[in-house]
Amino acid sequence: MTSTGHVRRAPLDRRVRAIGLSLALGGLMVVIDTTVTTVAVPAIVSGLDASLPAAQWATAGYLLGLVAVIPLAGWLSGRYGARRVYLTALLVFTLFSALTGLAWDVTSLAVFRVLQGLGGGLLNPVGQAIGLRAAPREARGRLMSLLVLPLVVGPVLGPLLAGWLIDTASWRWIFLLNIPLGLLATLVCARVLPPDASPTSKPSWLSPLSRRPDDSGGSQPDPGGRPDWGGLVLLSGGAVMIVLGATLASAGLALILAGLGMLGGFAWRARRIPEPIVDLRLLRHRPVRAGAGVLICFAAAYFGSMAVLPLFVQGVRGDPASLIGVIGIPQAIVVGLVAQVATRLVDRFPARRIVLTGTALGTVGGAALLVSAGTNAGYPWIIAATVLLSAGSGATLMPAMTVALRDLDHAETPRGTTLLALVVQLSNALAGAVTAVTLSVLVARAMPATNGGVPAMLALDETARAAMRPDLAAAVAAAYLLPVVLLAGSWLITYRALRPDQPASRR
Repeated sequence: MTSTGHVRRAPLDRRVRAIGLSLALGGLMVVIDTTVTTVAVPAIVSGLDASLPAAQWATAGYLLGLVAVIPLAGWLSGRYGARRVYLTALLVFTLFSALTGLAWDVTSLAVFRVLQGLGGGLLNPVGQAIGLRAAPREARGRLMSLLVLPLVVGPVLGPLLAGWLIDTASWRWIFLLNIPLGLLATLVCARVLPPDASPTSKPSWLSPLSRRPDDSGGSQPDPGGRPDWGGLVLLSGGAVMIVLGATLASAGLALILAGLGMLGGFAWRARRIPEPIVDLRLLRHRPVRAGAGVLICFAAAYFGSMAVLPLFVQGVRGDPASLIGVIGIPQAIVVGLVAQVATRLVDRFPARRIVLTGTALGTVGGAALLVSAGTNAGYPWIIAATVLLSAGSGATLMPAMTVALRDLDHAETPRGTTLLALVVQLSNALAGAVTAVTLSVLVARAMPATNGGVPAMLALDETARAAMRPDLAAAVAAAYLLPVVLLAGSWLITYRALRPDQPASRR
């Protein structure tokens, strides 16, 4: 130990570092494809002659594809091997990226995005389980600082690249570009990732959904076991109904209630069968429960707010899509620095202090976006607000996930990554759908004479847009209200539940 009492940390093993960086390359595609559509939605609305909620399914369908397959990550890894599943998921993601770029209408676009999400949904939980298994506990924070790179680079690189492609070519190229990137990631991961264990000696950390007793009286994974298909139907069906109901506003109330009922049935079932599709029993551990609450609120707010700025830039200000990426450059610098530092500090200092700072910064940044957009402030004020929000993201998302997962044992780690990935993607899908409907309603009310909502706003000439700009700015900015409430909620959960220096309570 050092004179200050801190444990001297050995450098991260070169093999572990290579695994983390290769997994980050695959994860980068998933994050970019989540963020690029926030910029592309206005172009999709115009290009495919669709409404904003319908075009938003280019994002929501992708997220629901992630939700549908994430619960199967543990079983597929145990049945076929984590490395094999990861490489197959990369190829599936790449194939349907190509088909998404060739979509002929908004329905085919949504279908291909769902199928693309089936591949992308496996990459993060399986990749995190591979990486965490390769690193010792005292180095997991540093390993996660490598896996955080997609969350650092993707939300900024995605809008920048998407804006440039939309202005110079077509929105289709934001998906077609995944073809060379996906093939490169597949080649790198095939070379670097550790080989799968033999079927007769699969390690318990893969934790598929069916287990068999071993000679020591414990249990080990049974690759031939079957997943909980009933739970999967309830979970996926409930998620789809809720998001679909949210896009239909008041007409979707029955779907929302039915979806909530299915999710309630899933929760009831998951607590009463030995091996559920998603292990909700992990929520008995305080760090997992608190981390999940923080991630749900903050991730939904962060993702939901990302859908607002493109419409402000293109619809209210009448500026090109590429400007959205330019606005994101300061975010890239700040979120990259903060995320790397904050995630590493989790290994040395109380996580509650770090995440409290992040959620507070995020809340202030969200409120600043609400005010600056509503008053049609200049872009320097918009950039300052987004920098605050992004700094909060860097100090919140991966540190909270690291705290939630690092004290789980090898058998629980993949189930923990599955649970957290699921709740984050489900909350993101719902946040995107609610934001799209909110924007459509607010813009339509601000333009009662046109009776066209968002498509009419995007089609305004400069003279008409200038005359309506104060009303349009207030309408679009009001969509930031829900993200601000969620950000404040993430701070409150951190303050109340994410206690410092407390190991996970075990049962």
